[in-house]
Amino acid sequence: PNTGLFIASIFHHNLVMKTYEIQEFGIENLALVERETPQPKETEFLVKFHAASLNYRDLMMVKGWYNPKLKMPLVPFSDGAGEVVAIGEAVTKWKVGDRVMPIFMQGWLDGAVDFQKARTALGGDVDGVLREFGAFDENGLVCIPEHLSYEEAATLPCAAVTAYHALFCSGSLKPDETVLLQGTGGVSIFALQFAAHFGAKTIITSSSDEKLKRAEELGANELINYKEREDWDKAVLELTGKRGVDHVVEVGGAGTLPKSINAVKMGGHIAVIGVLSQGDGVNPIPILQKSIKLQGIYVGSRQMFEDMNRLISQNSIKPVIDKVFDFAEVKEALKYMEDGAHFGKIVVKIQ
Repeated sequence: PNTGLFIASIFHHNLVMKTYEIQEFGIENLALVERETPQPKETEFLVKFHAASLNYRDLMMVKGWYNPKLKMPLVPFSDGAGEVVAIGEAVTKWKVGDRVMPIFMQGWLDGAVDFQKARTALGGDVDGVLREFGAFDENGLVCIPEHLSYEEAATLPCAAVTAYHALFCSGSLKPDETVLLQGTGGVSIFALQFAAHFGAKTIITSSSDEKLKRAEELGANELINYKEREDWDKAVLELTGKRGVDHVVEVGGAGTLPKSINAVKMGGHIAVIGVLSQGDGVNPIPILQKSIKLQGIYVGSRQMFEDMNRLISQNSIKPVIDKVFDFAEVKEALKYMEDGAHFGKIVVKIQ
């Protein structure tokens, strides 16, 4: 069919869409505006978004902490889910009605990441998903697992792929190994679910006994309240007979990395993901003495996303959603993330 006519028939009432823009930094300054609905080019498809989820990166982006030189206006948020509503003439991979999620870096399909691929991250260098419609290249998305809703699927592209990359690609996790998880945010809870389903042992930290109890229900083997045990690294060594854990999913950053280095075994693996806590420089001597593998994780490729989706489907894993906000409540959702009281993921329902 003539794509132009095809789109016009679908969007007779939707020539204009609602979208959020970062026009100046600050949660209060996030602007809800109208833009023309994009029309897909030859190899593009048009997605009608139903849900988006928040990552700490999104909060940092809105506040101006992530990239103070951000090119504005920018549509924020990297993680969304929706359905294909129109396709370009040369698209072969998708059809109208397919349930899809755009990948975090539109240019990272497989292999190792590089500078050019990193420049294609949604909600950073290019417009993100906090809008009613988006046009994407046909290679830039994956299918939603059948058992997941749009709200659940919207949690996967960044946090879940990051956890999968950390454990299975960087960490080559084995079923009898032990994983240390920090806190109960999105990446940590996905890593807990994946490790538990894979048969690995898990130790998780939190400042809340209530959250630790919920983590135990998701399969956590050992629980550490770091308010009660500020020396949580020593608690980890006690739990592992002084050996240390095989893997650490390090989401804290400079403030927690020295303790993670102490808590990991000789020859162990630390996946460095987050920047949630402040701290001084890291002493390299124990990294050398313990032969630690320290690996930075910047989300993952489309191939990792597809491999992860198979794991999610085979094990019927359901993302943990703390709270769902309406599209008009995005500022409240960002403030809720800023408070840090959530367990799992925060989602915005779009339409």
